Amino acid sequence: MPGIRAPVNYSDEPTRHPSLKINAKEPFNAEPPRQALVSSYVTPTELFFNRNHGPIPVVDDIERYSVSVIGLIEKPKELFMKDIMNLPKYNVTATLQCAGNRRTAMSNTRTVKGVGWDVSALGNAIWGGAKLADVLELVGISKFTSVTPAGGRHVEFVSVDKCKEENGGPYKASIPLIQATNPEADVLLAYEMNGETLNRDHGYPLRVVVPGVIGARSVKWLDTINIDSQVCQGFFMQKDYKMFPPSVNWDNIDWSTRRPQMDFPVQSAICSLEDMNVGRNGKIAIKGYAVSGGGRGIERVDISTDGGKTWKEASRYQKHGVQYIADEENSDKWAWVLFEAEADVQSNTVIVVKAVDTAANVQPEKVEDIWNLRGILNTSWHRVHVQVRHSSM
Repeated sequence: MPGIRAPVNYSDEPTRHPSLKINAKEPFNAEPPRQALVSSYVTPTELFFNRNHGPIPVVDDIERYSVSVIGLIEKPKELFMKDIMNLPKYNVTATLQCAGNRRTAMSNTRTVKGVGWDVSALGNAIWGGAKLADVLELVGISKFTSVTPAGGRHVEFVSVDKCKEENGGPYKASIPLIQATNPEADVLLAYEMNGETLNRDHGYPLRVVVPGVIGARSVKWLDTINIDSQVCQGFFMQKDYKMFPPSVNWDNIDWSTRRPQMDFPVQSAICSLEDMNVGRNGKIAIKGYAVSGGGRGIERVDISTDGGKTWKEASRYQKHGVQYIADEENSDKWAWVLFEAEADVQSNTVIVVKAVDTAANVQPEKVEDIWNLRGILNTSWHRVHVQVRHSSM
């Protein structure tokens, strides 16, 4: 498309922060150290996880860059950046999480296919841009529309990004039209991240941000918005990011039997401690994140210092000094909640965390119960092991 291109190789990649833990170099996939993740409520842009499927697109001419809005609509339109930036700007604080977050722990149970993420394939950012509901009004689709007169029910986002999974074609995904046209869903065409222009890794010059939904639907480097009668037929909607039971393997899988995954289940992880810790007996700080999809808040975070036999409640916050209450006006409904607790550990133990969202959904205890061949949605209780060395003094 004019103004932006997808390179054919990895010779023009952007510079990245040296502390990112690289899971794959080509395409570049990386996450921050878990301790850095919870050092601030808003994740610094340079420490935000990277999930890519090909070389990072290059913008040659921002003045020529445009997005085509096509499909089952009366007025197809080409939108330039000035058209989008002339619309009302909104800032939405939202956590994006890769569906494969915590895949490594799932793979330790039984081998799965996918990038080996630890617990940091997510981040919380302030996204700035135009609401998709306002953009769609430019092509004659009113707010709260579920179907266009021509039968459009889904909004497909097509990227400039080319990937091998699409046989060299573009990355793409879709959401229901009713979600796209609902201003309260806060779906953005974002051109800012944390108050600054998007960088190349995170979608410059324009990306979609779909709050409350797995990160795979927040398409970067937007090329086309297509109003269609059916769900996107691309690889990542039809043959990936679907949740199968543990009984399904690569020999008996039937992708058509499952819907594309959208909302993320309730999730939490301890970030102040590694999976194995050796230290002296005494007070241990337990800090981490909890988040749920669909705009559901976090009602409770439970901590156990004896492997899950007994529990106590951790304190929750989004902004220091401000009490977090789910669903209240001053709470960010699409964002994670940070938690902290203190434990007096005198002997070797397993520290466990589980979260409960406002719909009373709770994380499952065992990864074996939710194991799936693609290793997605590992929301089992997060555990860290602590070995205590007693002081000889």
